[in-house]
Amino acid sequence: MTVDIVNCDTDETKTYQIVGDDEADIKNNKISVNSPIARGLIGKEEGDTVGIQTPAGLVEYEIAEVRYE
Repeated sequence: MTVDIVNCDTDETKTYQIVGDDEADIKNNKISVNSPIARGLIGKEEGDTVGIQTPAGLVEYEIAEVRYE
């Protein structure tokens, strides 16, 4: 699953591919299904807003697009 998310505060867009633990590579925007970001996104749909706990605090993202590849 590939997800485009938009930071609600900064309008910055990021794209992540959610993969298994062995395939995770943050440099290539591949995050583990067990990461906090992925756990916050799984089960959500385009247009949903989610709060993700980051080291800097709670960040709200809007899900712009979800693609199953």
